[in-house]
Amino acid sequence: MGNSHVNIALVGNPNSGKSSLFNALTGLNQKVGNFPGVTVDKKTGSCTLEPGFTANIIDLPGTYSLYPRRADEWVSYKVLMNVDDGIRPDMVVLVADASNLKRNLLFCSQIIDLKVPVVVALTMTDLAAKKGIKIDLEELERELGVPVVSINPRKNKGLPQLKKVLIQTAHQQYRPPLRDFIDVKALAENAVVSIQKVFPALSDYSSIHYLINHENFPLAADIQDKIENIEVLNNFNPTRLQAEEIMQRYSRIRQIMQQSVVEEDPVQRKLFTEKLDNILLHRTWGYIILLSVLFLLFQSIFWLAAFPMTAIEWSFTAVSGWLNTILPSAWWSDLIINGFIAGLSGILVFVPQIMILFGLVTILEDTGYMARISFLSDKLMRKVGLNGKSVMPMISGFACAVPAIMSARSIENRKERLLTILVTPLMSCSARLPVYTILIGLVIPNKFYFGFLSLQGLVMMGLYLLGIVMALIVSYVFKVIIKLKEKSFFILELPTYRAPRWKNVGVTMVEKAKIFVRDAGKVIMVISMLLWFLSSYGPSKRMENLSAKYQQLYQKSGRDKVSLEREYRSEKLQNSYAGILGRSIEPAITPLGYDWKIGISLITSIAAREVFVGTMATLYSVEEDNENTSLRQKMSSARRADGTKVYTLATGLSLMVFYVLAMQCMSTLAVVKRETKTWKWPLIQLFYMTFLAYMMALLVYQVMT
Repeated sequence: MGNSHVNIALVGNPNSGKSSLFNALTGLNQKVGNFPGVTVDKKTGSCTLEPGFTANIIDLPGTYSLYPRRADEWVSYKVLMNVDDGIRPDMVVLVADASNLKRNLLFCSQIIDLKVPVVVALTMTDLAAKKGIKIDLEELERELGVPVVSINPRKNKGLPQLKKVLIQTAHQQYRPPLRDFIDVKALAENAVVSIQKVFPALSDYSSIHYLINHENFPLAADIQDKIENIEVLNNFNPTRLQAEEIMQRYSRIRQIMQQSVVEEDPVQRKLFTEKLDNILLHRTWGYIILLSVLFLLFQSIFWLAAFPMTAIEWSFTAVSGWLNTILPSAWWSDLIINGFIAGLSGILVFVPQIMILFGLVTILEDTGYMARISFLSDKLMRKVGLNGKSVMPMISGFACAVPAIMSARSIENRKERLLTILVTPLMSCSARLPVYTILIGLVIPNKFYFGFLSLQGLVMMGLYLLGIVMALIVSYVFKVIIKLKEKSFFILELPTYRAPRWKNVGVTMVEKAKIFVRDAGKVIMVISMLLWFLSSYGPSKRMENLSAKYQQLYQKSGRDKVSLEREYRSEKLQNSYAGILGRSIEPAITPLGYDWKIGISLITSIAAREVFVGTMATLYSVEEDNENTSLRQKMSSARRADGTKVYTLATGLSLMVFYVLAMQCMSTLAVVKRETKTWKWPLIQLFYMTFLAYMMALLVYQVMT
């Protein structure tokens, strides 16, 4: 290693203070480009360690371990494995968050076992001190076998000491420890020995990574074949090995933490966590408590949101009525009242429920209970071909299927990942919440049992549970059909229980409301405006005949002008472009108990499920001239041609079941295509979900009538 120049790779977990250290070391001497072949930032910069001795600092993307899943993690991994031709680091600076040392030490221990020179830069010691965590740096250094320096890049503290240690490491005064952090070789001894015959310079741990990921390394075809043969001969199982390795590393890390870290009464905290887990993870009580938590969640959504929703509904009804009295009768005023205002009310009325749902889910995550839900569900998940890791994407599916499906990348097993992707859209996302709310309000009485159990809340919980049960059944069926055999393990570190960060809860609620109004709002408004046009206009011949017919009736008939006006508006809607479209699909949906207006909403909500409400708001506003009634009142008084109510209990339940099970979101199909890299699975998903929704809705309607 030359005296004048050294290449240093900067690595660490995301949010560990790595970027701050990079900026503090390099200042203005930075360059930003892209790594070859991937759109991942490549940040490099130069730093003078001492006069005549410069370092080229490479800031690698943040990663949690040496098992990459995302494109940016692969970039860091290849550099650390020395298989990236563009970057060859002479040493590694691992930035570790002192306030979350256990998780950071996992990655640290893996890099130590690669036998590259490592320096640990400990950040956020001030935050650790606030949490009552005291770290004995000398003891930690002794246990790890590598230098550890405490730094605060934002205040330029500890940087001279870090530079000094980097110079000493460059001059080989610090060398990689001879002993492995754990007994790596014992994990796959024969396979490791065989790999080292092909690559004599590899460490035991690097050999294991060559066995696992050699297909992604730039190796000659004959070398790739040799490694494949070694895997087959030794019956090499990467998933089992990874599970054993992580467990052993955490076991050793726990010992190191006991030796070198003092937490403020950690025994008391652990005792409290263990006592609580004895109850919350109990094989009987655990599931009863889980169901009770979910039950309270859905009861709260109705109970807490009732007042703000009523206030918003009343406000929009008042605004529509006021505008109707002051604006002249013209197409543009009709567009404002029945297109824009009706569409806007269909968005904003559901904001309280969405905020409450996300607020409660954030509390569950912050307290550490969400991880327990994964743990409790693992046994059940395995029976249907999934594992505990599938729970987080599925729970995320209650918010939105798009990020939920993307988060399934964390599932290493290909079959389990595919099954998770295929069933996650059956989780009732927040876009379905407005549909459930309005239909439950229409057909389910606002009754309370024992003074506090809301029947509407129970039905809401039933809809969510129906989605979960159907997801498990579908997963079991696909488990039998899809022939992919791969063993999997589920490892989960249960966090300690903490009080929720109320600021975080508040910020999440506001952010989710903004996203709903901005993203869903745009779609709803565009479709509301388009629908207003389609339901206000129709083929000119039809409209002229209709106008002439009612002109004669106005002159000749002695009937009440108000009832004639209502008939005219209703018939005009039926003869509009929207009416013609709805009538054309009516034969297919009549057996489910739906009329043509519901048919139109089924078509428009293919863009996004929540558009159902906007569609109804526009259709009923165009048909009725009374702006002083809310959408719920208009739908409640809707009648069929024979005078019967449109929204009976049977129709309402059938429609709710249809929306629980139907794939009505173009974005979800697009993300499934992107994740599976083929149109085969999204098309299978669209077909099975539509078929399931139709058959179950048909069954519910026929049984209830």
